[in-house]
Amino acid sequence: MNRTKLSDIVGPEYTKLGFFREVQEKMGELETYNAELERKKQEIQDILNGIMDLLAVVSPDYRIVYVNKVFHDYFDIDEPKGMYCYEVFRGRSAPCRTCPLRTALQTGKPDRTSYLDPRSERNLRFEVVASPMFDDKGQVRTVLVSKRDVTMEKEYQAKYYQAEKMATIGLLAAGVAHEINNPLAAISGFSEALKRRIPALAALLAENADTTLLEDFTDYTTTILEECNRCRDIVGNLLSFSSQKTCKFNTINLNTLVADSVKILHHQIKLRPGINLVLELHPEAVTIQGAQGELKQVLLNLVLNAMDAIDSEGTITIRTSLDRPGHATLTVEDTGQGISPDKLGKLFIPFFTTKTKGHSIGIGLSICYNIIQQHGGEILVCSEPGKGSIFKVMLPTGFPGNNKEQNT
Repeated sequence: MNRTKLSDIVGPEYTKLGFFREVQEKMGELETYNAELERKKQEIQDILNGIMDLLAVVSPDYRIVYVNKVFHDYFDIDEPKGMYCYEVFRGRSAPCRTCPLRTALQTGKPDRTSYLDPRSERNLRFEVVASPMFDDKGQVRTVLVSKRDVTMEKEYQAKYYQAEKMATIGLLAAGVAHEINNPLAAISGFSEALKRRIPALAALLAENADTTLLEDFTDYTTTILEECNRCRDIVGNLLSFSSQKTCKFNTINLNTLVADSVKILHHQIKLRPGINLVLELHPEAVTIQGAQGELKQVLLNLVLNAMDAIDSEGTITIRTSLDRPGHATLTVEDTGQGISPDKLGKLFIPFFTTKTKGHSIGIGLSICYNIIQQHGGEILVCSEPGKGSIFKVMLPTGFPGNNKEQNT
């Protein structure tokens, strides 16, 4: 005897109707589930796009699977998916020798590194962290690469270390200068006294007709006084470098400042006929708030350094411009010998100099750096051996916040 089925009791039509109703319910549940998945996917996407670091998911064969929105702020590639990571991030045709992604794949642990990206106009420094992501079997499925732009952080860090170093050296310079000043004053004073007594000595020696002794005596005292005066200037520069005094700031037109400085340099330039001085001044007035005497000292120092960098023939260009909002730029460019990369970072350290012995004690650029800092500005150097140097002084057009004696 056959077993009675539900369809035999309620009829096949009712059974089909129940089946379709069940299918519709399941489809509704699936649509709800898919909508929830889509919502969670979009939520994760928004979170990843909201992270300020550049994120990329990379497969074990070094192909990019996903990037967040920050990627397009640094790379002009519309669709990087499927491209090799070393091709996109480093511009290479083969995997990098030092690769945190490879280490993460091999060890299953996060790895960190940093590198300099020289492809842009401004060198960018990135810190990279590669973190492995595992499947349900514990195998590395993909690697999450996080790239953080630490360029500005490194620049401010370098400026902080430079400021700390300059402050320490400033204290040392002040102590040394004061210690030197006392015996120097005694030497200079006694030399002046001896010089005043030369006429009396001449009268005594006239009887013996011995002029050699008088000439030597005069020559020696003159030399001592000249060297004392030179040492006095050095000590004055040291004290000026180490002091934290503030100056009265007035409204200054950089174009006028350049014109006045060129008049002072006229004699120096006349002695070097092979040097061509070019002025490229902004067509409108470039006004800032600053101490005219100190800024003139900065410009004179930069131009004189540029002259020393030129062997026999070359060009020195002085520019004024308004490149950045709220800042004026004073540029001194030369076609001289240039500066090697290993010396660029030492230019503003007191007593460091690239000139030959006897031409400089290496305090000029340190004083310039100190003056620009007091004005709330910054000084940048770009140089290449054999191709000359560019010194850019950027100054705020308003009163710096750290100046307490503003002349309104």
